[in-house]
Amino acid sequence: MTAISFSQIPASLRLPGTYLEFDASLAGLAQASFKRLIIGQRLASGTVAANVPTRVTSVAQAEEYFGRGSMLASMLAHVMAIDPWTETWAIALDDNGAGTAATGTITGTGPVARSGTLNMYIGGRRVQVPVASGDTATVVAAAIVSAVNADTSLPVTASSTSGTVTLTARHAGECGNDIDIRLNYYGETTPDGLSLAITPMSGGTGNPDISTAIAAMGSDWYRWIAMPYTDAANLSALEAELDSRYGAMQQIGGRAFAAIAGSHATVTTWGNGRNSPHVSVLATQGSPTQPCEISAIYCAVASQALAIDPARPLQTLPLTGMLAPSIVDRWSDTERNLALFDGISTYKVGPDGACRIEAAITQYQVNQAGVDDTAYLYVNTPETLELHRYNVRSEIGLRYPRHKLAGDAQPVSAGQAIVRPKDIRATMLAVYKREIEQGLMEDFEGYKASLFVEIDPANPTRVNVVDQPNLVNQLRVFANLVQFRI
Repeated sequence: MTAISFSQIPASLRLPGTYLEFDASLAGLAQASFKRLIIGQRLASGTVAANVPTRVTSVAQAEEYFGRGSMLASMLAHVMAIDPWTETWAIALDDNGAGTAATGTITGTGPVARSGTLNMYIGGRRVQVPVASGDTATVVAAAIVSAVNADTSLPVTASSTSGTVTLTARHAGECGNDIDIRLNYYGETTPDGLSLAITPMSGGTGNPDISTAIAAMGSDWYRWIAMPYTDAANLSALEAELDSRYGAMQQIGGRAFAAIAGSHATVTTWGNGRNSPHVSVLATQGSPTQPCEISAIYCAVASQALAIDPARPLQTLPLTGMLAPSIVDRWSDTERNLALFDGISTYKVGPDGACRIEAAITQYQVNQAGVDDTAYLYVNTPETLELHRYNVRSEIGLRYPRHKLAGDAQPVSAGQAIVRPKDIRATMLAVYKREIEQGLMEDFEGYKASLFVEIDPANPTRVNVVDQPNLVNQLRVFANLVQFRI
């Protein structure tokens, strides 16, 4: 029996020769997997069935797979525009057969006094309608229908009766109620003589059941998920799944990103009833962009940054593709600050009109005893812990894949596949030191003092470890008391 632990060169070898066995356990570091998942509804024109995890690399693919104008294709278009580099998957859902589609109306009066262009915005997308002098309300309505139906990427279809245009959401479900309809977003003017009254979209009911998508996820590790629904049943199901995945027995945790529309009172009351460390919900604050699309934008922006550095705050990152709400709809500093105490993430609008993340928080607010708790307040905390766990797991698995276990007093010859608690301790300290260099952790001496490694007294094949990593924090508030003199 040789004193060196070979894995490939047999001990019974008698054939003459020179045999070299490669062992990669000291060669490098494992690299974390980054997969992003977008969940949304498909149209019948899509070529990929519901509940089939599908990798998507372009907008054209998204439209082919899930149907042009579908919720899912629109969400993926935003993701691809922001970050086409992160591996992106999609799981489609069919409309709920018991659901209904939202509708809204546009009623005009005329005739048009001067030829011009009518600028409508549906879900934040501009639809331009040419009108001519003398056009009646009925003629204008027909022109609106023609323009809307010509753009198959829109979330609605149109029809008209007696000068009234009816817009119908392409999908059944509550998301259709949040499709914004407005005129002249960029300050355009309505042609003289033409007046339009808009009835907002409403009446959409019956979101799909996300449990089928959750089942389709299987055991694949999706680090970030765009969640288009905020109804209690679907969100609770996803929260439970993410809790399980984050736990010690699965260790494939992920964060879900969603968006919710509504008044400050409505949104904060809703947020105060949630409590998940793995879900981050952004208030739309009246943005014309659909909440389902904002969820995809938020997910893409956050995941791109978190993949690079999970400990770096997300504040000031632009939510590219999201239209700013009108000035009167934007929440005040006081309102946004209150929202951050109710589990709602916030954004600010800059002088350039760009929406930028202000504070990305989770919906975790109280511990199991119902006491206020900030342990998982910011998205960065579970994200950094997720990477720390991966680093430890991969390092231990890489260094000691088929090792024997002995006590610290055991002498170990060079080349022997034996590991002792002190060896594991040294490995974990090396991991922590590397994480400090990467800006993920701090206080090496404190971590070293807290680290305890032992062989389980009741199971000689098991090692138990206690450590206390000190996560690096983020600069979020600069407070300066200026005591001036004259």
